Amino acid sequence: MLKIVKVPDPILTQKTSLVKTVNEEILNLVVEMIAACRKANGIGLAAPQIGKSLRLCIINLEHVGLPPFALVNPRIVRKSLKKIEMEEGCLSIPGVFGIVKRPASVTVKAMNLEGKENKFKAGGLLARVIQHELDHLDGILFTTKIIRQTTGNPEEKM
Repeated sequence: MLKIVKVPDPILTQKTSLVKTVNEEILNLVVEMIAACRKANGIGLAAPQIGKSLRLCIINLEHVGLPPFALVNPRIVRKSLKKIEMEEGCLSIPGVFGIVKRPASVTVKAMNLEGKENKFKAGGLLARVIQHELDHLDGILFTTKIIRQTTGNPEEKM
């Protein structure tokens, strides 16, 4: 089982490298990341959070009916002007929660596990989790974006 890296590990504040090819190693890593995210009751997990400096993350919103999926080399190509404040937490920063203001929707380009690039629009909680995980891939922690700290909802950790 993968171990989730916690602050102050320096990998959490470093930009990640592009995934060169979706091979067996990446496919196995995705399976292990999904298992680690589920075990930690998380809703997202980025490769730096398991000690890998790769532009790879998984989204796990099974509790709202969306099967877990991976984003390989994701990037946001459009953000809505409308922003929403919502509480966030992080598996790498246990016990810390806060209100973060983020765009309500985003358009994302990413490779899937077949190596094909896809473009899709996400809103609501999906957009929130994607933005949080992509911040991890750029070495940005949500704590740098907190408007105000809260007591937290341990049900939703990214």
